[in-house]
Amino acid sequence: MVTPMVHEVAAALHSTPGLAATAVTVYMVPFAALMLVSGTLAERWGRRRVLRTALVAFTAATALCALAPTMRLFLVARAFQGATNAFTTPLLVAMISDLVGGARLAKALSRFAAAQAAGQGVSPLFSGAAAALNWRLAFLVPGVCGLLLVCFPPSRSATRRGSMVRASWRSLADKQLVLACAVSFLAYLAAVGLTVLVVLRIKDRFGLGPVEIGLAGSSFGLAGAAVAPLVGHVLHAKGPLITGIAADAAMVLGLLCASLGTTLPVVVAGIVLVGAAVTGLRSAGNSLAVTGVPDNRAGAASLAMSAQFFGGAIATPVWLPVYHAFGDRGFALVAVVPLVSAMVLARVRAAPRGAAAVLK
Repeated sequence: MVTPMVHEVAAALHSTPGLAATAVTVYMVPFAALMLVSGTLAERWGRRRVLRTALVAFTAATALCALAPTMRLFLVARAFQGATNAFTTPLLVAMISDLVGGARLAKALSRFAAAQAAGQGVSPLFSGAAAALNWRLAFLVPGVCGLLLVCFPPSRSATRRGSMVRASWRSLADKQLVLACAVSFLAYLAAVGLTVLVVLRIKDRFGLGPVEIGLAGSSFGLAGAAVAPLVGHVLHAKGPLITGIAADAAMVLGLLCASLGTTLPVVVAGIVLVGAAVTGLRSAGNSLAVTGVPDNRAGAASLAMSAQFFGGAIATPVWLPVYHAFGDRGFALVAVVPLVSAMVLARVRAAPRGAAAVLK
C-alpha cells in the first residue's frame, strides 16, 4: 500500500522517496522472520488467543503509521505492523485447510489467494487516491478492518485446533515443504520487484501522478482475483506442479511486457499477467505446504509464507540498484527469477517416481 505514495510520504516527512520505499522492506523483514515460528507457536498456544492478541497489536501499529511525525517513527511503526501480521496470515491458511478438505481444498486455497490479490488490487488504488488528499488516510481502512476483527473474531470452530495438539518442530523437516518455500520465495522476489520498479518506470517514462499510478498498480491484484476460479480448477485437475510451471511462464511474459513495453497499455498488460501468475504461485505453494505437513498445518503455512515474504523483503534492495544502473534492461532481469522457479518445478516433476512421491 505504500509504493503508490512514496513521493507524498517522503515530502510530508521531510525525507527522500528512496528511504520512503524502504517501508516495504522494513514491514516484510519482521513479518517474514516471525513467520518462521508463528504458526507452530499458535498451534501450541491456541490459535484463537494468538489471533486476537495479534489483531489488537496490528490495529495499534496501523494507528502509529498514520500518526507518525517523522520518517524514523513511520518506519518503526511499519516494522511493528509486519511483526503483528506475522501471527495472523498463516493461521488463516491453516484454518482453511482444516475446515475444507479433500477435493474442495484447491478451490478454497485459490479463493484465499484471490482475496489476497483483491486486497492488493484495491490497496494501490485507495493509496493513490488517499495520497492526492492526505497519505495518512491510506491507513484508515486497514485500521478499521483490524478493529472490526478484534470485535468480531473468527468462530471457535475455525480456531479450535490450536492448543489441542502438541505441534512438532520436527514435522517441518519435509521435502515437499522445502519445495513450497522455494516457490514462494522466488514468486515474491519477482512480484515485489515488479510492484516497486513499475511505479518508478511509469512515473519516469509516462509522467503519471499518484492516482493514475494507483490505478495501474491496482490491475495487479484485480487480475489475481479474477483468475482465481481458473487457478482452482487447474490446481485440482493438474496439481500444484503444473499450476506452478504455468504461472511461472505467465510471469516471465508479464515481466518482459512491464519492463520493456513502450506504451502504457503494454506495461499494464504486463502488470495484469504478473498479478494473475502470483495467484497461481500462491495457491500452488500453499497447497504443497499444508498437504505436506498435515500434523502442523499452521507451522507449514507460516514457513512457506515466511519464505514468500523474505523474497519480497529483499526485492527492493536487490532490484532498485539494478534498475538505477541499467534502466529498463535491469528491470527485465527480474524475469530470470520465474525462469529459475519453473526449472526447479520441472526438475522435480521429471525426477524418478520414488523421488517425486513426496509431492503426491
